[in-house]
Amino acid sequence: MLDVPSVRLTSLAHGGGCGCKLAPAVLQELLAGQPQAGPFEKLLVGTETGDDAAAWNLDGETAIIATTDFFMPMVDDPDHFGRIAAANAISDVYAMGGTPLMALAILGMPLGKVDTATVRAILAGGAAICAEAGIPVAGGHSIDCPEPVYGLAVIGSAPRARLRRNSTARPGDALILTKGLGVGVYSAAFKKDALPAAAYEEMIASVTKLNRVGAELAKDEDVHAMTDVTGFGILGHGLEMARGSGATLRVSLAALPLLSQAQALVQQGFVTGASHRNWASYGAEVDLPEGAPDWQRHLLTDPQTSGGLLVSCAADAADRLLAQVLAAGYPAAARIGTVEAGPGRVVVA
Repeated sequence: MLDVPSVRLTSLAHGGGCGCKLAPAVLQELLAGQPQAGPFEKLLVGTETGDDAAAWNLDGETAIIATTDFFMPMVDDPDHFGRIAAANAISDVYAMGGTPLMALAILGMPLGKVDTATVRAILAGGAAICAEAGIPVAGGHSIDCPEPVYGLAVIGSAPRARLRRNSTARPGDALILTKGLGVGVYSAAFKKDALPAAAYEEMIASVTKLNRVGAELAKDEDVHAMTDVTGFGILGHGLEMARGSGATLRVSLAALPLLSQAQALVQQGFVTGASHRNWASYGAEVDLPEGAPDWQRHLLTDPQTSGGLLVSCAADAADRLLAQVLAAGYPAAARIGTVEAGPGRVVVA
């Protein structure tokens, strides 16, 4: 690749972060025409519930976890872009209760538009997060691509008894969210040069924070289900948990943790296109409070990049588990609702 003048990474991409994901309705339509994974007895988790990763029964006791995640830049600092993308990809393994083992890099760069120093910084940022997770970047693949793309394929493992799915929440459970919402709002403001420096640092701290607490939570039998909250927002990923579990998730709007300036920024109109697409995809399966203002809905559908874990756990263990999450370094973690018997819906109150 030839060295060329540096440009804003975000100027080369039509979207960024997990806001690049296909809308849930589009994804469902595409997958509906695909053949099922087939009669593979050792496939423990496939595409059936939209879970975070695939899982394979290795030897009756150990599950191998495999995932991939990549996207276009939501920030201009190449090191930050690499760190965000890597933390986001590794999160899928933690959300399944697993421990990551190794990663492969996925890289697409527009030749002639991005210089080699920038690309090296992206790769170095991703490698730094992998090192923090205790895993190597053991290889990868790169292509010439019209827009900059970076991410990882990650392999992990877990004892089968600790494997956690998004479809095993139980009526009577409490819900815990481990990170604050508003990443999409912040990224929308950033792209328009309207995000204060302190808010940018707050966002980077959140999106580069590994969700390694998921592997610890999975050791606890009182933790029944987990998923990470990314591009579909808290409503979309909550709805996947509700559908898969055959239950209703009741979420308290007042209890949801937010990044410090998320409400102020969304009220100023900083909303991603993905937020609108998310609501159009699943709004019919969500009950909002009567008269709820649009800005509240935008926060509920806001696409999170490298967001927190949504944990469904026994109600009598929720305070203990929340204290564990807080002590592990997730200061925004909060109890946000309950799981109830009922249809696969999300009710916001």
